Amino acid sequence: MKTPTKTISQILSIIVLIAIFISSQSCKQPEKETSTEAAEVVEAPMTSEKPEYFLLRPEVEKAYGYSHAVKIGNSIKVSGAVSMDDQGNPTAVGDLEQQMKNCYADLEKVLTHFGCTFDDVVVENVLTTNMPLFLELSGFRNNVYTKHFPTGTWMGVKELALPEFLIEIELEVHKSE
Repeated sequence: MKTPTKTISQILSIIVLIAIFISSQSCKQPEKETSTEAAEVVEAPMTSEKPEYFLLRPEVEKAYGYSHAVKIGNSIKVSGAVSMDDQGNPTAVGDLEQQMKNCYADLEKVLTHFGCTFDDVVVENVLTTNMPLFLELSGFRNNVYTKHFPTGTWMGVKELALPEFLIEIELEVHKSE
């Protein structure tokens, strides 16, 4: 005669084996249909898209080691624009509103180079050393984004690349075909 402990142990072993079998079956991938009625999956060929780099102020950007924008396929990443002249000197020093306008003017030049407008912007990130004043002046953006606003982040920061810079604006763009 079997002892109750031995019988319970055997039952538990059987339950564990069944559980393992069921769980291994549920992880299996379904077999592919061999029927001629199955929908065909057509995979697009992989293409490697060569990045297109754009320098707004080549001497300045080469000196600091960055490209103002890079386009890959339909996506364009635009480095943060600051208020500077063609030699890299800060402009509109102490005037956040004018610096903001200068940033958008430079960003428009980059967008135009790629055949885009602010309507194609999907992300706009603003960094400023004076968030309260930027919030007061942010209504200017209604002149820039006339159809819709992009997603983005506004960040108050301690400082930017040069102490005279009060604002920096970077963009991500999606160019529709």
